[in-house]
Amino acid sequence: TRTRKDNKAINTTMSSNTTNTTTITFYDIASGPPVRCFAPNPWKTRYALNFKGVNYKTEWVDLSQVSKVRKTLGVAANRKLPDGSDFYTLPIIRDVSSGGEAEVIGDSFEIAQYLDRIYPNSERTLIPAKNEGLLKAFNIYVDGVFTPFAMLFVSGIPFNPETAEQCKAEFARRANFASFDQFILTVEKRQEIINQLTPKLDELAKSYIKRDKGPFLEGDQISYADLIVGAWLQTFVDCLVEWPQILEANGGLWKDLHNALAPYRVSDYNKNNQRIQK
Repeated sequence: TRTRKDNKAINTTMSSNTTNTTTITFYDIASGPPVRCFAPNPWKTRYALNFKGVNYKTEWVDLSQVSKVRKTLGVAANRKLPDGSDFYTLPIIRDVSSGGEAEVIGDSFEIAQYLDRIYPNSERTLIPAKNEGLLKAFNIYVDGVFTPFAMLFVSGIPFNPETAEQCKAEFARRANFASFDQFILTVEKRQEIINQLTPKLDELAKSYIKRDKGPFLEGDQISYADLIVGAWLQTFVDCLVEWPQILEANGGLWKDLHNALAPYRVSDYNKNNQRIQK
């Protein structure tokens, strides 16, 4: 989802500090304090930006304001809710590097493609042209592995206390639940769902056939495919109490991958690694 907007400021909730050379604004969903990234698709973009080494700043958007911000930026919804209505979500990047109209993109895969095109770096290509179709299919596949198990992490979302009730009510409405309490599962029910996730992880693990060479899909060579999987793993770390159990699955494959991606979890507002995600 891509559009062009006049080069003017868009005000949301919180911004991080950056240098004068920064041209990219990354719109990410804000957690409660301490503010951090926690959702899978924004994590795909944050990983991609950090992997490319592109200067950017984060515009933190409260969950209750995501629809408003996306509409204000003129970016169409790229997902649908079960009832067929538009689902406005993040990430979005807004780039003014051309000096003219800003480029505004609201899909994590398209953002990765854009970064490769505008900020070429032969040593850090996210989506090689020859692999574009495969990586797009892999992105859809991985989302299909994890999305059906969203019940596991919804209750663990680090909501902003100031808007938590409003956001919880919206989650319940979208799921056609009487209240958010229906997302709160017993320990036994949670384990039952994790047991259903396990064979899906087993299938995904079969893609990692070069584990003797390294933790990535290509062994010792990181690719955008690893950032896709890593984004979901980080969401589990942020939102699941059982995240150690997930990461230890498949002989510790996911833990090794998660640890290997640590250098790319540095927040844009602290390039000195003083603050890094778990």
